[in-house]
Amino acid sequence: MNIAVIGAQWGDEGKGKIVDLLTPNASIVARYQGGHNAGHTVRVGGTEFILHLLPSGILHPGVRCVIGNGVVIDPQALFTEIDTLAAQGIEVGGRLLISDRAHVILPYHRDLEALSESRRGDQRIGTTSRGIGPSYEDKVGRRGIRAADLADGSEDGALASAIRANVSARNEALGGAAADWRALHADVCAAARRLAGWVGDASVFLARAFEAGECVLFEGAQGTLLDIDHGTYPFVTSSNATVGGICTGLGVGPRAIGSVLGIVKAYTTRVGEGPLPTELHGDEGDQLRESGREYGASTGRPRRCGWYDAVVVRYAVRVNGLDALAVTKLDVLDGLDEIPLCTGYRHGERLLTEFPGSRTVLAECRPVYERLPGWSRPTAGVRRYEDLPPEARAYLGRIEALSGVPIAIVSTGSDRADTILVRDGLVDRWQAERALAAQESAP
Repeated sequence: MNIAVIGAQWGDEGKGKIVDLLTPNASIVARYQGGHNAGHTVRVGGTEFILHLLPSGILHPGVRCVIGNGVVIDPQALFTEIDTLAAQGIEVGGRLLISDRAHVILPYHRDLEALSESRRGDQRIGTTSRGIGPSYEDKVGRRGIRAADLADGSEDGALASAIRANVSARNEALGGAAADWRALHADVCAAARRLAGWVGDASVFLARAFEAGECVLFEGAQGTLLDIDHGTYPFVTSSNATVGGICTGLGVGPRAIGSVLGIVKAYTTRVGEGPLPTELHGDEGDQLRESGREYGASTGRPRRCGWYDAVVVRYAVRVNGLDALAVTKLDVLDGLDEIPLCTGYRHGERLLTEFPGSRTVLAECRPVYERLPGWSRPTAGVRRYEDLPPEARAYLGRIEALSGVPIAIVSTGSDRADTILVRDGLVDRWQAERALAAQESAP
């Protein structure tokens, strides 16, 4: 039974930890969208691993990882990540496959994104300026460079022609010091030699894995509200972070997706610009940020913090077809006297219970809160549902009721072991089905 792990808020929900937790039940972990603007932090036994492009399953020996065609790849960022893991004792080796159809981020993409953001002024999107957006623009504009194109190293070939044209466009847009396309071409060819052993047909690889009965975890980056189609446009990423991105970003059919697990924080955060209806300001917001260590794994930028927004999560349940939720960072709410939980929005005289498509309407919405009692007994490190304070269980129960799907996992700390697998949840069913399949195949 394959499972998709989807961010159900504005990203940074803790997908890396959940994928890492589920990986022992899988043979392959496949990433389907985004770039190195995403950051997954996984802590194991006191060691912290920060991943940007590599799927979180890479931390498990024997697990193979796929970077799909829906991902845009900065080769130098990928090499840095691989080398950093090697220094931490994690060897990638032959366990990585990069789709030959994945597009490549090059230096001129970063230059163009920085220019675009500066020109927006007060209307800036709040991007990481790492070239992700312009790389996707080149992809849609049919001038992008894919991993399969890197094999052509001649100065009169298609790769050189594409680089020359794109660098010329960059020089015209930016003015000032002109970039040298020949120097960039040489750098790209050098990177291509190191990448070559990892590049192949990801769609064929996954199809054969399905035929062999292997279990695949589909890992997304960012979150539902940052999806290019279903997010808070235009303050979104440049790819489909929702479940549909799996099919287009890996070259698999919809029947390959068994169950869909949505990851949510016990509160809400987002990075960058755009509406955030439950956002907290002043001391309250600062306290939540510091308690939750809410700083971007990729950029270090402080995250904007707010209370849990059930309207957002209900929307994510619908557009992704979520089967269950994993709730992370419950322990960050320890010690609060009461915890507001947003159940709807007030827009003028109207009460909205569904997420609006208009950014103007959303910016004018005010959250409608239901206030639940907090808990004084800590949840940090608790590993059994029954050991949670009654008020914490009531809070989780209200999240379930408002979302319409069960909670399968509760995270009570940053370490892999600080996790509760909730009885009768999706994970229990998934593990039971795996165990049954293993028994049936045993001699």
